[in-house]
Amino acid sequence: MLDTQQHKQAAAEAAVALVGQGMIVGLGTGTTAKLAVDALGKRVRQGLQIAGIATSEHTAQQARGLGIPLSSFAEHTEVDLTIDGADEIQRGTLDLIKGRGGALLREKVVASASQRLIIIADDTKLVERLGAHFAVPVEVVQFGWQVAERKLQKLGARTTLRIATDGKAFVTDGGNFIIDSSFGPIKEPAELGEELKSIVGVVEHGLFLKMATQAIVGGPEGLTILSAQQS
Repeated sequence: MLDTQQHKQAAAEAAVALVGQGMIVGLGTGTTAKLAVDALGKRVRQGLQIAGIATSEHTAQQARGLGIPLSSFAEHTEVDLTIDGADEIQRGTLDLIKGRGGALLREKVVASASQRLIIIADDTKLVERLGAHFAVPVEVVQFGWQVAERKLQKLGARTTLRIATDGKAFVTDGGNFIIDSSFGPIKEPAELGEELKSIVGVVEHGLFLKMATQAIVGGPEGLTILSAQQS
C-alpha cells in the first residue's frame, strides 16, 4: 500500500509541474486528486498565480484551506488544464471510469470545458477493458430512482444504490443519488454510454470517453506518460 501511495504521489507531482503561471486549473476529486491539490497548494505558496475550479464542495474546501484561489464558470468558460484521478483507465484509448468519489457530474462538466485533462493514477488502474474491476457510477434524480434502477438492470447491470457513512443514501453535490452499475468488461463503452443517457432520470454516468489528453501513471519502474493519440 505504501508503494501504491508513493506511485500516486509521484504522478500527482508530475502533473502539477505542468501547471503554468496564470492558468485556470480544474481541481479533481478523490484520494489521488487530493494529492495533486496538496501539491498545487505548495506551488501557490511559492508564488504560482492560478485560479482553480473545483469539481466538488469537498475539493473546494481543501483548496481554500491551502490558499488556492477559486473561480467559477461565471468568470471563466474554459479551463486550461484539469488534473483528476480515475477508477479505471483503458489502455490505448484512455477511456475512463470515474465517480467513486461521488463527483462524476461536476467532474465531467469541468473535463468537457478543459483544453487538457490529465489523469493521474497508479498502475493498478490500467485495464484492457473498462468495467473489469469497477462498476459504472450512474447519477440519477432522487424522484423515482427505482425506475431508473430497473432500466439499468434490463441493460444487464448488477445495481447497488450507493450508501453514505450514516447509513442513508449517498447524496451528490447536485442533490442526486448514485446507482453503482456493474456490467463486467464493457465491449462497446460508447454504445453503453448512449443507452445510459437515454434512461429518463439519469443525470450523468461515469464513462468518460475520449476526454483524457494524457495519463500519468506511477508504478514500480517509475512514471509512464500515456497519450490519447495512442488510441
